[in-house]
Amino acid sequence: MTLITPLKALLLSLSCLILLGCTSKKPSVNVEQLLKTDHSWDGSPYAPYPAGQPEITVLKITIPANTALNWHTHPMPNVAYVLSGELRVETRDGKHMTTLKPGQVLPEVVQTEHRGISGNKQVELIVFYAGGAGMPLSQ
Repeated sequence: MTLITPLKALLLSLSCLILLGCTSKKPSVNVEQLLKTDHSWDGSPYAPYPAGQPEITVLKITIPANTALNWHTHPMPNVAYVLSGELRVETRDGKHMTTLKPGQVLPEVVQTEHRGISGNKQVELIVFYAGGAGMPLSQ
């Protein structure tokens, strides 16, 4: 019967650890599609993008609690992602209304008057605008 020397035991242990490290599963990348659409939240289809140089704008917008935004329109498609708070969005004609919570996205209406109204907590949004160079984001 042979005794394992401390050096052999150490080498055997290191070999096992190396093998275990090689076979451990690495975390994988997770991709979750939040939105893919050709129409806005009220069902209106998006028109083709404007001709000319594209311009992408991303804004972080913070709306105080219990605030109604002014009525406004957007000349280009844009999408809002709600980070926090609750936001009710309505069209001026009163035909469409939706409420958004954190983690939800809103494909905004184009050339349709609408506004957002925050709830009892401030709202934080990230809004992605896909327009053309020099276009206003809202009017």
